[in-house]
Amino acid sequence: MTANPSTPKLAAVQILLIRHGLTVEDQPRLSDAQRHLSAKGRKVVRSVAQVVRGLSVEPDAFVVCPHVSAVQTAELFAEQLDFMGEVAVLHALTSGIPPHIAAKDIAQRGQLVVVVAHEPTLSALGAFLTARPAFPPLRPAQVSVLQDGRPLWFIHPETLAQDRLLIA
Repeated sequence: MTANPSTPKLAAVQILLIRHGLTVEDQPRLSDAQRHLSAKGRKVVRSVAQVVRGLSVEPDAFVVCPHVSAVQTAELFAEQLDFMGEVAVLHALTSGIPPHIAAKDIAQRGQLVVVVAHEPTLSALGAFLTARPAFPPLRPAQVSVLQDGRPLWFIHPETLAQDRLLIA
């Protein structure tokens, strides 16, 4: 398949797509955007981040959608990776905004960019970045890695195993 002509230049760019961790159960006074990580969600996020740390990942940037659970997930990852920069909120990662808008910004952030958001935003972004019609949805706290627009690997949040990322 040929690359999407509107895909931003991603030469030598590695992108870690991370779905937010498990959140507290639905509560009547909290919107989805306001729901925060549960204790189990924090534990799993820290465990997955430790696996990523063991791979000597050194991000240039963290971008995150404005939802509380995504911000908390990004902050936990940044802390585990000793990332001292800003965890920047990127409103283009909000549900319903076409992925090419976020992709353009992400491509300018450095050679290794961590993106933390919700589904289906992440799978839409993954499909756009790989110039594929679809991308597998991420589980809570899952990390999927793309290099130069190609799928590389992912981490199972339940088992902490690293596996090859296969997409159609």
